[in-house]
Parts: sequence; C-alpha cells; structure tokens
Amino acid sequence: MNRRELLKLISAATGTAMIGGGTTILSGCATEPKAQPKNSLIFSSSDILLLDEIAETILPRTSTPGAKDAKVGQFMSVYVNDCYTLDEQAIFHKGLISLEEACKKAHQKSFMNLPAPEREKFINELDKQARQQTSGGNIHYFTMIKQLTLFGFFTSEVGGTQVLRHVAIPGRYDGELPYKPGDRAWATR
Repeated sequence: MNRRELLKLISAATGTAMIGGGTTILSGCATEPKAQPKNSLIFSSSDILLLDEIAETILPRTSTPGAKDAKVGQFMSVYVNDCYTLDEQAIFHKGLISLEEACKKAHQKSFMNLPAPEREKFINELDKQARQQTSGGNIHYFTMIKQLTLFGFFTSEVGGTQVLRHVAIPGRYDGELPYKPGDRAWATR
C-alpha cells in the first residue's frame, strides 16, 4: 500500500479528505526539525496515554498488533505539532478536553476508566457525530484523531510489517497475483 492508497483509505473511512493537507503528508511536513512554535500547544504525557487508548479502541490488538503497539499516541503528538496549523492544533487539543467532558457526562467516568465495551460504544457515537458535522464542511476533532490513528498505524513499522504484507525487496511484477478472501493488503516503503 503506498501513501496515496492510504490517503484514499483514510478518506473513505472518515468521510473526508485528510486534515492537515495531503500535500504535507506527501512532502513529509517539515523538511527539517523545527523549534516548537511560540503559540503551539504541548501534549502532556497523560494526553499521549489518552490518545493511545482512543487509538487502541479504534484499532485494537487482536491476533495482530493494535494501535498502542505502534505508539500511535506519540505519533499523533508529533504530527499535530509539526503538520497542523495553529487553528487545527487548537481544534485537536480542545477536542481532547471535549471528549473527556462528553465521556464524563454520558458515563460519569473518564475515558481511561471506561471498560472496553463502553469505550467502543462511546467512540462509535463520536464517529457518527463527526461524520454528520464533517459533511457540513466543519472539522471535527474526532475525525482528526481517527485519521491520525489510521495514518500513524499503517505507516508504522508494526503496521507495515506485521499487519500488512511486506516484502523488503520486491521481486518481479505480477499483475495477476492470486487473492484469497482474508489476505492482507501489501505495504511498500
């Protein structure tokens, strides 16, 4: 799977184009490490743990690794600070606060304290709300989280080698490679 195919998958899964701009993804965001902008928001270690748990609810560990195995929370913190505009960063950070508030309102517990079935139900409801809001052209924080979960996981070493099929040095081109239902997609680097 190449980056363009991944962007199409993310767009189909979230119902909107990749937030943060597809051109920044294809170009690699910043060409060299940059100093933290003055107005940039910082992720705490508890924010990263929360992001890992949200991501793990979206892509849980089964017979294959999950989002936490790929350290998707840490990836999101770097990507948001390096590739999102300050406005997008603000939406993302306020979204984490909104997620916790909505969770406490609905379940009288923080997301981290919910059992797995309740987390999944809560995330599915957020996803439904995000699709409705995003269809109106607005950016919903959960869409950002879901996109970065998918992007971070499937571009990680864990996702690219243990979940997708991976051949480090590909052989000849075979346009009629047999496919069996349940076969994994291919990863390329």
